[in-house]
Amino acid sequence: MAITKSKIDYKLYLVTDRDVLGSRDLVQAVEEAIKGGTTIVQIREKNCSNLDFYKIAMEVKEVTSKHNVPLIINDRLDIALAIKADGLHIGQEDLPLTVARKIIGEDMIIGVSATTLEEAMIAQEQGADYVGIGSVYPTSTKLDAKYLSRDELRRIREALKIPIVGIGGINEENVSELMETNIDGVAIVSAILGKEDIKSAAEQLSMLVNR
Repeated sequence: MAITKSKIDYKLYLVTDRDVLGSRDLVQAVEEAIKGGTTIVQIREKNCSNLDFYKIAMEVKEVTSKHNVPLIINDRLDIALAIKADGLHIGQEDLPLTVARKIIGEDMIIGVSATTLEEAMIAQEQGADYVGIGSVYPTSTKLDAKYLSRDELRRIREALKIPIVGIGGINEENVSELMETNIDGVAIVSAILGKEDIKSAAEQLSMLVNR
């Protein structure tokens, strides 16, 4: 069943990281997170071959499709097209949004990472479906990230019409105060995949973001 862009729930946005998972199975972890309330999944693989990425993405897509949860591919437009993912997420150093849109068409979601109001506004003007804003807190997955204050996040929220997802160092202790900025969702890595009980961790975060 095709995912309708306007109905996407960005509240609990899981970003995968096999380093955080350790020896545990990624596909099983994603399913546990979805059962716990994850509403959208992004596969982020920085250190694997094209073939491995493709195989992982296909396996995860089986799970996300079964639960009718959108699947986003980070950076890799070729993989997103090959597996018919629901979307693509690109950074400021990746293929320009306007070029990516011409290749993948209008039906696929495109999200863009931004660290400033200016970057977020440009993404919106160029047709992004959502922006990932961060880093909002210190994070081990991006050690060189600059931090955004909650006031800056509020300014971006007020200026933009498209959905905003907060990224970076978000966990069960700070997610509630972050949601007070009226952003649409939070991207989570370690606070779900780094926990022993992934389903329970997702349930707790889901409860907090839906308050």
